[in-house]
Amino acid sequence: MAPESMSELGKRLQRLSPKSRTPILALLVSILILRSRLIDAPGLVYTRLREAAKGKRPAPEDIEEALQKVYIDEADGSKTLLVPYGKNVNKINIKPTPPSALASSSKSFPLLSSSHKPSLSRSFLRQLSSILRIAFPSLTCRESFILVLHSFFLILRTVLSVGVAKLDGRIVKDLVSANGKGFLKGLGLWFLLAIPSTYTNSMIRHLQSSLSLRMRTRLTRYTHDLYLSSFPHLRYYRVGLEGGLEGVDQYITADIAAFLDSLSTLYGNLIKPSTDLVLFTLSLSRSLGPSGTALLFLNYYVTASILRAVTPAFGRLAEVERRLEGEFRAGVGRVGREAEEIAFYDGGKRELDILWRAYTRLIKHVNSIFKIRIAYEWTEDYVIKYLWSAAGYGLISIPVLMGKTRSLGVQASPSSKPNTDSDGPDNAVANRTENYISSRRLLLSLADAGGRLMYAYKDLLELSGLTTRLYTLLSTLHSLPRLPDITNASDEITLEHVDVGVPPLNFVLADDEYEVQATINPPLVRDLTLRLRKGEHLMITGSNGVGKTAIARVLAGLWAPQGGVVQRPDEVLVVPQRAYMVAGSLLDQIIYPHSYPQYVKSGKTEKDLMEILESVHLAYLPAREGGWRTRKEWRDVLSGGEKQRMGMARVFYHKPKFAVLDECTSAVSSDVEGRMYEHAKSLGITLITISLRPSLTRYHTQLLSLSGDGSGRTSLTRVGTAEERMGIDREIINLESKLGEVESWRQRLEELNGQLGIQKH
Repeated sequence: MAPESMSELGKRLQRLSPKSRTPILALLVSILILRSRLIDAPGLVYTRLREAAKGKRPAPEDIEEALQKVYIDEADGSKTLLVPYGKNVNKINIKPTPPSALASSSKSFPLLSSSHKPSLSRSFLRQLSSILRIAFPSLTCRESFILVLHSFFLILRTVLSVGVAKLDGRIVKDLVSANGKGFLKGLGLWFLLAIPSTYTNSMIRHLQSSLSLRMRTRLTRYTHDLYLSSFPHLRYYRVGLEGGLEGVDQYITADIAAFLDSLSTLYGNLIKPSTDLVLFTLSLSRSLGPSGTALLFLNYYVTASILRAVTPAFGRLAEVERRLEGEFRAGVGRVGREAEEIAFYDGGKRELDILWRAYTRLIKHVNSIFKIRIAYEWTEDYVIKYLWSAAGYGLISIPVLMGKTRSLGVQASPSSKPNTDSDGPDNAVANRTENYISSRRLLLSLADAGGRLMYAYKDLLELSGLTTRLYTLLSTLHSLPRLPDITNASDEITLEHVDVGVPPLNFVLADDEYEVQATINPPLVRDLTLRLRKGEHLMITGSNGVGKTAIARVLAGLWAPQGGVVQRPDEVLVVPQRAYMVAGSLLDQIIYPHSYPQYVKSGKTEKDLMEILESVHLAYLPAREGGWRTRKEWRDVLSGGEKQRMGMARVFYHKPKFAVLDECTSAVSSDVEGRMYEHAKSLGITLITISLRPSLTRYHTQLLSLSGDGSGRTSLTRVGTAEERMGIDREIINLESKLGEVESWRQRLEELNGQLGIQKH
């Protein structure tokens, strides 16, 4: 636009009255906001039409490749996710949270005391600020820009509301004074002012949703990076055992979403009413005078005092509700995970009772909240709707009743001329009508703003409960100490005077029902010393519950030893008894935990994978299931034996130096089990087997027996030595002596049957 045109436009705006200037300025602001979209729209349409004409759509095999590949590693350390959507593949760049950022932010999340309860206090502000530093990492981030833009539209809506109130009064004034030209002009301005007003309302809702989604994405990524941390943290494994936190899925999914929805909604419900109170009060003070303004502020104070006195502890109630929802959700998830086992026992009725009890607790709590809200909302509605309305009428009457009284008589004589004096009776009525309509509209908007602020107080209390829930999750994850690094560069596993026991809680947690005290658990295995070199296969045996799997967890680095020194090479793979089937294709089941890009980088081919499946007698799976890239819920598709053999296939794929096999072939036949053990030894994998099957002893060179008397003692012998044969001979002699007592036991049984009156048939 030329400078002359800008100057002429400025002069024309200066000639207009302030009442006429406001809607025109609002219209210009809306045009400037829409300008970029209007300019870019033709180009975007042309680009999409050109791409459609060229047929830029990925082929079906490209979509299948994207499903298998999942992501692309970038040079800067980030990952580009490949998300098939419809007939396209969207690429989304993800930058993981650096470990240094996680470590630095841990200082902002100290643990809460066991007596903490959600409330509007300094502790709440500290928790909220700690979380917001994650959602808004810098002043120049996109979330900050959306927040500023959202705030601008909130303030703009208040300014437009003031303009609408004044224009409303002017239209009524022209109507009362029979000024047709002014009335039509007012209607024109009304329709012009409606354009920025409706656009502003739409943008406020859009920006609020965008801000909530952006914050949720950033906070969820941070929580995922913190929760799914690798060694030496393993927080996803330790948060329940050592952190004492249950129902983490409820925290990460539902609680984060509820917190951010509440926060983004509350921001608009605080900023807009606060701005309305300031601007509307300033506008009303010109017509109400000093006394009316003082009464207006007195009304604010009385209303806030009444509602604060009757407001229940909504924060604590919201926190308990989220916890009960998490318990109910965990129960439903448990039934889904253990459906087959429950069905074998026909335990549907029992599980129904458990779920119904959890649901009843939740519903009883929700109903109690509803009952509490009855009295509160009755008081709230009465104060805000009726008390404020009565106060509004009283304040409007001040400038009318206390002003100078004028005669409003109207001469009906035909000879009387229209009164052109601005202080005439007709004009006085019109002016008073204009003042009344404008003031009444402002007071109604002011009452609405005050009501939303009072409602926001209740929302703040509920937000404090959600904040405490989310803060508890983050502080618990941050407080878990690092596991000791037990890896070294040697090719042997060494344990020196090691005590193995269940890790204790690292701190005290409390809720409304119970308190968990940090205690040191007694060791399951005491003073364990052994050295295992490459090629020296070890079998660990003992009765149930003596600590066999606990030793595997220490070797894997999941548990820290309670005493002693543990050293092992980095390449140790543990195969648990219950095989885990990852979400993905058949190929993903074999290469887990590797991803597809790592598989491609390794140089292995599908021919190599087929050889691995042949070694575990699963070569029929690709043909039966429809190929390597077939995606199914493999946990339900494969049988128990097939899942355990798939676990062994992962051992043959990764070829670690040491493999800890924790009863991972208990559902496999003995002949197939023996072939897999022989194949593992042929690949140079040193085996550490935890099993109660004596037939597996011949595949090992050492035998570690755990005592079942609760003392935690162990004995280590070499397989095939004279010492082992002497131990077997002693066991045979013991069994033979017990068999010799069979006749005496039979006679004693007959005596007991005779005393009990049991007759043989």
